[in-house]
Amino acid sequence: MLCNIVDHRKRRHRWKSVVVIVEATCQDNGVADADQAAGDPGTVLCEERKGLSLAEAVAWAQGFDMDVTLFIYDGD
Repeated sequence: MLCNIVDHRKRRHRWKSVVVIVEATCQDNGVADADQAAGDPGTVLCEERKGLSLAEAVAWAQGFDMDVTLFIYDGD
């Protein structure tokens, strides 16, 4: 389940083709002032996709069976 989105795009109005990375949200539990996600902070999940639209990226992240954070970067 998608819990958080961190947008690192410099061109924030580009949505047709982005690079995205999904990580387990519980990996951020140690960050100051972070909401706490269920799960073991030692859980390693890091997957990348390139060339997805923003809508496709969100749908992809929603498909995980654990809490995930979606990091978004410029696609081209």
